[in-house]
Amino acid sequence: MAYDFSELAEKTMSWAEQACSSGWINKEAAVQLGQLDTRTPVDLLPNAGLAANSAPRPLIVAFMGGTGVGKSSLLNRLAGKAIAKAGIVRPTSREVTLFHHHSVDTQHLPEQIPLAKINISQHDDESKKNIVWIDMPDFDSTEQSNKQLVLQWLPYIDVLIYVVSPERYRDEKAWRLLLEEGARHAWLFVFNQWDKGQLEQYEDFNRQLHKASFVAPIIFKTACLEGMQADEFALLDSTIVSLATGHIVEQLEQRGLQVRKDELKKKLQNAAGILGSGMVFQQIPELWRSQWQHAVKQLQQGFAWPLQNTAAYYAEHAADLITNPDSANHSLWDAWAQARFDDALDEFIISIDQLGLPIIPFKQHTSTIREKAPKIMQAQTGLATRQALANPGNVLQRGFLKSMRFCEIILPLIAMAWVGYKLFIGYYNSNMTDNHYLGVDFAVHSVLLIAMTWLIPFFILKKAQPSLKKSALKGLNKGLIEAFSMMELEVLSVLESLAQEHKEQEKQLSSFIEQCGVTDAHQSASADSESPLTRMLMN
Repeated sequence: MAYDFSELAEKTMSWAEQACSSGWINKEAAVQLGQLDTRTPVDLLPNAGLAANSAPRPLIVAFMGGTGVGKSSLLNRLAGKAIAKAGIVRPTSREVTLFHHHSVDTQHLPEQIPLAKINISQHDDESKKNIVWIDMPDFDSTEQSNKQLVLQWLPYIDVLIYVVSPERYRDEKAWRLLLEEGARHAWLFVFNQWDKGQLEQYEDFNRQLHKASFVAPIIFKTACLEGMQADEFALLDSTIVSLATGHIVEQLEQRGLQVRKDELKKKLQNAAGILGSGMVFQQIPELWRSQWQHAVKQLQQGFAWPLQNTAAYYAEHAADLITNPDSANHSLWDAWAQARFDDALDEFIISIDQLGLPIIPFKQHTSTIREKAPKIMQAQTGLATRQALANPGNVLQRGFLKSMRFCEIILPLIAMAWVGYKLFIGYYNSNMTDNHYLGVDFAVHSVLLIAMTWLIPFFILKKAQPSLKKSALKGLNKGLIEAFSMMELEVLSVLESLAQEHKEQEKQLSSFIEQCGVTDAHQSASADSESPLTRMLMN
């Protein structure tokens, strides 16, 4: 079970690192998912219960409380001997006392635990063979290292015995720890030094535990004094012994696993909120189209005057432009156009942010489009202008001019053929009769006819020739529209790529959340109503 969670945590941390670097989640969410604590009580004694037919691993029980509440005295009483030195100033205030049966192997404690600060004692009591007792430092000590030591040990604890005294039962530091760590452990409560306590204090402590989500907390009144009738130390001892069974230990492991999964699930759900919904992501392309149409109108209005100037330039240098494309050094895309394009993308990203989607991926992927915009505009307008100048006018104009060029050649030839025919016929007739050969009038008229059949098409060609400026302007407008279309498609292509990436991120995150779902093991931890464990768990 712990292995399954460790594997899940490892995959989650790997995903969080990758998602943060891609900008899908923020650093805060990545840090939360990157600091998953996979330590469990099983890891404290890794060799316990591994041998064939061996007893289950021991129950890990720890005393926790403030300075002077009597934790060490209780442990000494449970042990039947002085294994932890009691007092206001004592060695154990800076170290952990580990008390266990001699059969328990403690040679492979986790490396994270400072071994130099452990005081180990053993016993031979078979009735407490399956219990490992731990006396932890005072959590409210002024020594900051004490708090760190307690926090290092807490993940390895099954049952925490929270010890208070009449003077210290409302200790703020220990109470905060109880609220933070409550769901991770089973809890027993000891109101120690009861010979100095009052019933009102006990009832107040009980109410505080109710507020902390303990429905029916188990509280023992102890005095650590001989002959005290109200002392419930024997009941505390028997309760702990009754918990040291394989069934209870398994229940605690199952509950601890599910608590960790529940905590991970909350963090993953928080990350899912930052990642945003796939349904919302589907609205992005239409949002871009709408905003881009508005931006195009603004850009077209701003390009009205530059288009005229650029068309005039291209008309004057048409020959150079066609033969040498590199000579076209006039670009419509100036600083004003770039600013308007950047504004359109920035407004689009703001709209994405308002929809609750992460904006860093969009910023990263649209930065290249911002740089490509001038090249797209120059390439498309330059190509369209060269095509327009190479084929000026429309189809009808080009067809009409083609026919005039044909007439410019054919009509003079027909006229000359006709004149030649008349010359031959005239010469033939003059030989057969006494009529004179063709005269001056015929020669003048023939010359005029040939000239007219050539000049008229030539004149029409000159006057009907399309305007190069208008052709260049037409080409520029066509290139402008194509450039705008390409810019729109570039962004839509980025959005499609991001949609696939977002879908994959969402799929992985959903898979992790699903693996954190509530299991039957979580319910079974509190299924046995007769077990004191049901009263030891925070609801």
